[in-house]
Amino acid sequence: MSKPVRVRFAPSPTGPLHIGGVRTALFNYLFAKKHGGTFYLRVEDTDQTRFVPGAEAYIFEALEWLGIAPDETVGKNEKFGPYRQSERKAMYKEYADTLIQNGWAYYAFDSAETLDALRKTAEAEGKTFIYNHTIRETLENSLVLTEEEVNKRLANGDAYVVRFKTPVNEILELKDIIRGDIKFDTNLLDDKVLFKSDGMPTYHLANIVDDHLMETSHVIRGEEWLPSLPLHVLLYKAFGWEAPEFAHLPLILKPVGNGKLSKRDGDKMGFPVFPLEWKTEESTSMGYRENGFFPEAVVNFLALLGWNDGTEQELFTLEELVNKFDLARVNKSGAKFDPEKNKWFNHQYLLGKSDNILANSFAKELEKRGITTSLDLERIVSLNKERANFVTDLWDLTDYFFIAPTAYDEKGLKNWKEETPELIKQLITVLEGISDFTSATIETVVKEWLTANEIGMGKVMQPFRLSLVGKMMGPHLFDIVEIIGKEETIKRLNTAITSI
Repeated sequence: MSKPVRVRFAPSPTGPLHIGGVRTALFNYLFAKKHGGTFYLRVEDTDQTRFVPGAEAYIFEALEWLGIAPDETVGKNEKFGPYRQSERKAMYKEYADTLIQNGWAYYAFDSAETLDALRKTAEAEGKTFIYNHTIRETLENSLVLTEEEVNKRLANGDAYVVRFKTPVNEILELKDIIRGDIKFDTNLLDDKVLFKSDGMPTYHLANIVDDHLMETSHVIRGEEWLPSLPLHVLLYKAFGWEAPEFAHLPLILKPVGNGKLSKRDGDKMGFPVFPLEWKTEESTSMGYRENGFFPEAVVNFLALLGWNDGTEQELFTLEELVNKFDLARVNKSGAKFDPEKNKWFNHQYLLGKSDNILANSFAKELEKRGITTSLDLERIVSLNKERANFVTDLWDLTDYFFIAPTAYDEKGLKNWKEETPELIKQLITVLEGISDFTSATIETVVKEWLTANEIGMGKVMQPFRLSLVGKMMGPHLFDIVEIIGKEETIKRLNTAITSI
């Protein structure tokens, strides 16, 4: 690559960061690290009407949690600062003026009423209203008004916008790293607003100016920005600047049906679409972090939404993703979001964690429930993690270790026969006589007793499990017995005799 790689993630602080935005940030991060470049974050907050307090901090916290924090951003290595567009406000008018002076833009004084009337007329004729070369010289703008009239209106403080003067009769042949060659007919483009009389630029102007001044080498963004590509390339041409390379990522699609993944899909199907929980006065939206996902698992499944390395490999560390990432292997078509596959990824990462780490996390879950215990949590976790997707799942899988059952599963009660209480009393006597109370020894002694007395295994083992667990589930029975200990085991057996 001819110049140093500098890529950016440029979110607007208008609410929580959607998982689609997270994937855009991730792909920018991976591309930057793959090429020894810089990943920076610029806060695009020029639209103050949609600004949401707390959203900016949320974005930073989310990227930190995921392990893909930017190299440069607000308050961090501000080489090209400031990194908030609202703090760069003063400079944009100068660039808008430059475009007017060199004939690439013009002042438009059209009232909202005038434009609305034109829009309604077009709709009545079954057409789409476009403010471009077909009508711009019939409206109130500096292409029609004299310089004196324009200056008078500006001096009077009349409301205006600065519009881009889109060239006529040109076919733009543009290149996208993911989509290849794309053609646009300039006659079909509208004259986008670049600057408003309130002193704020629109996204289009601020974005191009900042990308140039911050030396952005590649713009990697969602495909919803593809229709803006011709305008952005023309703006680079208008300023006489070299344009960055562009790559437009495919959409993340709904799990069911067609269209882009939305918050409503998550609410309806019970999965998060935001990295962290987001609370408002009216509602709380789920977050991957609070739902028990590991950040590495979220990064892994997001990386495979629209990209693969050409192999069957599915589990990648962040380092592996950096090494293997290639924009040429990003798909053009949308990637369907699969909540169940996301759980599978988390399960794989859970299995990859040490029992010590999982036990420490599980201990926090127990604390939330007011449970303190001296039981071997590492052993409990080790025996049950195969059936868990999340650390939070461990409670439902292991609650009987900490709280003796007070009710018994109907399915299990079918194994409790008339002779069962007497057999359980004999089992208690056998257990009381075992001094080496370890799983292997207990199993050996109990099975020897069953064999010597010609007692069928199922007659005792199933009621035994029911007495300890309350239902017919759980790991190897004698491991449970060892963990809860002799006293607790006998206590539960006696309770079952009197309760069932």
